[in-house]
Amino acid sequence: MLKIRLMGTKNDIKWFVKIIQRCPKVETREVSEFYRNKGTDRYYRVYVEIGKANTKNS
Repeated sequence: MLKIRLMGTKNDIKWFVKIIQRCPKVETREVSEFYRNKGTDRYYRVYVEIGKANTKNS
């Protein structure tokens, strides 16, 4: 299992989470809500928990 912190604009984070979720070798277990980064209204962070998908080719 991996815990990943993504930082960027809301649109960039949503875009990347979709990429992770489409990957057949990765199981997205949890995606947190958006948290604001201090000192800016533009950038946010999200925490994603992923693991190895249960497939024959893994």
